[in-house]
Amino acid sequence: MKNVWRKILLISCLAAFVAVPSLHARSTWEAVRAERVTEAKQVLRTTDIEVRAARGVIYVTTNRQVQVKVFSILGQLVSQETIGAGTSRLQLGAHGIFIVKIGDLTCKVAL
Repeated sequence: MKNVWRKILLISCLAAFVAVPSLHARSTWEAVRAERVTEAKQVLRTTDIEVRAARGVIYVTTNRQVQVKVFSILGQLVSQETIGAGTSRLQLGAHGIFIVKIGDLTCKVAL
């Protein structure tokens, strides 16, 4: 019985490692209008950066150019890009927990 659980755990881990790189291949940030972000839940807000999340999408609003890194909960890099001032979104098309790092700020986003 113990071996069965080990096999299930191993298969689950392998599936997670295989799925995350495919997210990275499709994921790019794109500029959007701020009005479209109202349905998203606020995750983090400072004087110059706001992070929101909704149904497989992460929104970042900033008043300056910033580098944004998104990691899976396993620590794998999903996206790394410099975005300009305004509101940008990253459509991941997957549910789960992601870590968003913007400069010195880090937050956990549940999609």
